[in-house]
Amino acid sequence: MYLLVLGLALMAMKYLEFGPVATWPWYFVLAPFALAVAWWAWADASGYTKRKVMEKENARRDARILRSKEAMGTVNHKKRR
Repeated sequence: MYLLVLGLALMAMKYLEFGPVATWPWYFVLAPFALAVAWWAWADASGYTKRKVMEKENARRDARILRSKEAMGTVNHKKRR
């Protein structure tokens, strides 16, 4: 996401001829978009995206289980180690 924002900012600066970016070649300005595509391809191919989704789902599940236990009054509220 950060690469896309950077690419959009650089592209706007190049188009509006603002600052030193106005003199840069277009391939430097558009490079963040290519890097974003490469990142997404790697993340999908390596399983990084799927692992992050699974971690998020597991955290939600654990929080839901803890809330249920607290609602039933079965959770020991002593300090956990």
